[in-house]
Amino acid sequence: MNAAVATTIFGVFMVGTVALGLFAVRGRGGGGGLAEWSVGGRSLGAVFIWVLMAGESYTSFSYLGAAGWGYNYGAPVLYVVAYMSCGYAVGYVVGPMVWSYARRHNLVGITDMVAHRFDRPWLGAVVALLTTVFLLPYIQLQITGMGVVVSTISYGAISLNWGYFISFAVTTGFVVVSGLRGSAWVSVLKDVLVIGTLGFLAVYVPLHYFDGYGPLLDRLVAEKREWLTLPGHGGSGLGGAWFVTTSLLNALTVVIFPTTVAGYLGARSADALRRNAIWLPAYNVLLFVPMVLGLAALFVVPGLAGADSNLALFTLVVDSLPAWAVGIIGVAAALSSVVPMAVFMLVIGTMWGRSVLSLVPRWKTRQKGAAQVVVVAAGTIALILTYAAPNTLVRLSLISYEGMAQLLPILLLGLVWRRLTLAGALSGLAVGVGVVCALVFTGHDPVWGINAGIVALAANLVVALAVTYAGPADRDTRPDRDVLARDPLLDDAPDGNPPDGNPPDGDLPGAAPAGGDADGGAPDRSAPDGDDPDGDDPVGGVRPATV
Repeated sequence: MNAAVATTIFGVFMVGTVALGLFAVRGRGGGGGLAEWSVGGRSLGAVFIWVLMAGESYTSFSYLGAAGWGYNYGAPVLYVVAYMSCGYAVGYVVGPMVWSYARRHNLVGITDMVAHRFDRPWLGAVVALLTTVFLLPYIQLQITGMGVVVSTISYGAISLNWGYFISFAVTTGFVVVSGLRGSAWVSVLKDVLVIGTLGFLAVYVPLHYFDGYGPLLDRLVAEKREWLTLPGHGGSGLGGAWFVTTSLLNALTVVIFPTTVAGYLGARSADALRRNAIWLPAYNVLLFVPMVLGLAALFVVPGLAGADSNLALFTLVVDSLPAWAVGIIGVAAALSSVVPMAVFMLVIGTMWGRSVLSLVPRWKTRQKGAAQVVVVAAGTIALILTYAAPNTLVRLSLISYEGMAQLLPILLLGLVWRRLTLAGALSGLAVGVGVVCALVFTGHDPVWGINAGIVALAANLVVALAVTYAGPADRDTRPDRDVLARDPLLDDAPDGNPPDGNPPDGDLPGAAPAGGDADGGAPDRSAPDGDDPDGDDPVGGVRPATV
């Protein structure tokens, strides 16, 4: 009976989630073209952008991985709060720059930006392939997390394997039909449930099991002191140096993570991004709840080992709450997987549809359809990896971040420093990816107590700078406006647009007059709104290599 009640509630909400995604894109011509599907038509307001980008904070990791690491190690898990908060501060500067750059040149993702910056369409395909490799573990993480939730709230009636498949099926169907706009709408529902359930558990669990926080904390200090300081329990090697380097690396990386950039590009204005960067750190306060409850589970369900530690929080939920409450908390946790997983699958599809398959003539004018096919393929590969190569949730997350960090020089440094050459950027990228893979897959992470990703990033930067200064100067003759990114507030608005980067008539900023660019550069060959009349996008936004 408990299983029937909980799974019925879960099923109703999942059907409602897909329906809400369809409702979000109603009246938009079947979802519109690639720009509408992938970045919400660049028209999402502050509230939708806020809840969408907050999805980076609350994923299945919030209910499972954070509690699991609190259970296994203790204090090292606080790096999540540290890097997210610092990342929002970096995003206050980077977000508006990326938004303005992409909007000016009609770009819809990081692969577009790299290809446009170095004026090489094939470079976007290279970055898309590499990014996909490092994003698939994160999709696998969300499939694993939601599968665990489904199996747990069904009281074991649904196996983990079926739980994984349900996660894949629901999310794939959702993202194919609704795109980024649907994810933003569902994020509102998700955030209401997340805030409500975590707030409830923060009060309920300590009172139910320990008669309040005082007895719980007293017992932690008396019996589990090792969990309360770095490097935490178990000789993990996650000490102060690891904490600082991981927080720094992830704070820089999160601002160029494709899902974060999708949130940037979906915004209606740069000011919406600045407001979000100010308020989003407050949203991280609730992350302390699963961390503390993971510590509480040490006394209630001792002996969980390996991946089973991810069940620490949900074991408390299933053990002490009625089935209907278990179902609702399960829905909140499941939506915390669906929303970020949908955005990850969406950006992979967008990258391939825009930068890889568009190089094939027959797909050039069918980018949205190609992207949707790739979404299904990426989800299928992640599902197979979930069955064939399961891993703990935080380990998967770290692999994604350490690999994605190697794109920082070619993307972020390239957008603000014109001297960086293509040879230098590619050489650094190759070295960085090689170093991080060698360290991670040989079990040397952390290395010398330092995050392996930041060691690889340092090698990446050294090589990129050395090759840049040793080689010939960049021969790109385009003006700085076409190559580099600027904060809209610093823009002197030579084209008559207001300083916030929003054109008065709703068209792209800096729209070139017929025959040339607003500042004398080559004419912009991109479509004015990113969509052609039949709803599919041409290969706009990236000029052919003519220099």
